[in-house]
Amino acid sequence: MRPSAIEESLLSGEDAETHTVRLAREKARAVARRFPDAWILGTDTVVVLDDEILGKPTDEAVARRTLGRLSGREHRVVTGVALVAPGGEVREELYEESRVRFRKLSADEIAAYVASGEPLDKAGSYGIQGGAADFVARLQGSYENVVGLPIDAVREMLRRAGLYPPRVGP
Repeated sequence: MRPSAIEESLLSGEDAETHTVRLAREKARAVARRFPDAWILGTDTVVVLDDEILGKPTDEAVARRTLGRLSGREHRVVTGVALVAPGGEVREELYEESRVRFRKLSADEIAAYVASGEPLDKAGSYGIQGGAADFVARLQGSYENVVGLPIDAVREMLRRAGLYPPRVGP
């Protein structure tokens, strides 16, 4: 895993799908410049509530507000993926969406989770693979996508590029 250090700002008029795929592509290209002979996979994940992209919180107060907004509601998690071939050519791009509904959260639960520090570097202020797993009432789509890497979609992308073994059997 190599950080790309690119600017992750939302561009005017950009929806979550376009935004995540663009950032995945820019991240992959930035890393590819440092490793020109390698295949590079770039990703970016966002949480979307009411068509608003919820980024990583800037502090604990923002994390508390974000989790309060997600409480008892459904939101989308969109991950963009870009595969860059040696030499820097973008071979393939895609995005995957999952839907997550949180159960109603108490103020004490939110405060305890935020105090753990876990939400401070997570899109939407939570990590489904950590303490927020208990917040999930329903998940539709890929769990791995919510974690940040849609494994099945990436596996198929790598197969199409000849970088993953073909399927065996039907």
